[in-house]
Amino acid sequence: MTLLQETQGGKVPESIVRAAGREGVDATELAREVAAGRAVVPANRVHARGSLSPLAIGRCVSTKINANLGASAVKSSLAQEKAKLELALRAGADAVMDLSTAGDLDAIREMVVDQSPAPVGTVPMYEMVLHRDVEDLKVADMLAVIAKHAEQGVDFFTIHAGILREHLPHAVNRVGGIVSRGGALLAKWMVHHSRQNPLYEHFDEICAIMREYDVAFSLGDGLRPGALADAGDEAQYRELRTLAELAERARQAGCQVMIEGPGHVPLNQIEEQIRYQQEVCAGAPFYVLGPLVTDIGAGYDHIAGAIGATLAAYYGASFLCYLTPREHLGLPDEEAVREGVVVFKLAAHAADVARGFPGARQRDDAMSAARARFDWPKMFELALDGEKAKSMRQQDACPGDDYCTMCGRKWCAVRINNEVKEMLAAQQP
Repeated sequence: MTLLQETQGGKVPESIVRAAGREGVDATELAREVAAGRAVVPANRVHARGSLSPLAIGRCVSTKINANLGASAVKSSLAQEKAKLELALRAGADAVMDLSTAGDLDAIREMVVDQSPAPVGTVPMYEMVLHRDVEDLKVADMLAVIAKHAEQGVDFFTIHAGILREHLPHAVNRVGGIVSRGGALLAKWMVHHSRQNPLYEHFDEICAIMREYDVAFSLGDGLRPGALADAGDEAQYRELRTLAELAERARQAGCQVMIEGPGHVPLNQIEEQIRYQQEVCAGAPFYVLGPLVTDIGAGYDHIAGAIGATLAAYYGASFLCYLTPREHLGLPDEEAVREGVVVFKLAAHAADVARGFPGARQRDDAMSAARARFDWPKMFELALDGEKAKSMRQQDACPGDDYCTMCGRKWCAVRINNEVKEMLAAQQP
């Protein structure tokens, strides 16, 4: 039985107990949320026997973030991907996806699964076209690659089964077109063969593979908007409704499901889009890329994405896919990975604080108290990126601990405030 089927039968599997323990939430309640399809615990049977530390994704737990890794045809290597994986996990990534499109994909994927205690995701479509043109792709090839990824221990797959042939005319006049790699490849296949999306037509067979290894679906948004001008268009919403249909079919087959979301979305549309997804997809965990709230942030798209991600998580998203400063520009290096993870951890944390998630603000309050008493070691310990904070402090080389170079000792409001408190205390009868 799969984890979903066990919870629907009233059981609380060990992976849920472990995931609940990490969060400090009730395991029985988490099991109920998984059974209802409102939470997932991605845990491939193969990975669960090895390095995996089970993790829950849903509104009943804290907001999680994913870090995309992977080699491209022009950059990176197995060693570099290993270094990026280690850095992403150290920086706080809750899950990772190997999106490699070149090199020894089996070796990279096996390394990531073997080395990662976090859930691992992939997009099998990328390997399907590694040594062939997409027009030459056969259904048997597709299913074979999906099965291989499952056998290797991948915990969740992005499957672009919701982009249908009848959706394509609605995307023709978009400003950004189809920006999903998987979506674009399948669109080309459908147009070339004048046929329906094979991942949609053979969805039940895919479910059978996923069920055998207990792999979770991350139903991909092949028609996500890649420009503000395209946000909320007919193509996006038609695909979303198809994803809702597929999510129910997957759950009936015993598979856990997440729904992937946009994309590029103006700030004022985020609440509407998140709430609509929650409504049509029966509360399935929403996994969002950003969303980016402006199209002009080249070099700073991790910030543009984190702004949208914070709002998305506040309104209902459970899983945030990070962006790095190199989004739209090139493959992220180690520093870009680190910065992307930290910025999106901030976004997830800010949303958890805003939605009143139990215990989320404790760290903030402890940081404020440490600042008030000039406890620099405690500040570095509590900071999300304490190493960077400590390095900045050390670069300034202040001779005293009761001020920084921003104001200097004479003008430091924190120091003056402490003096005022002492003076008032001394004046008390």
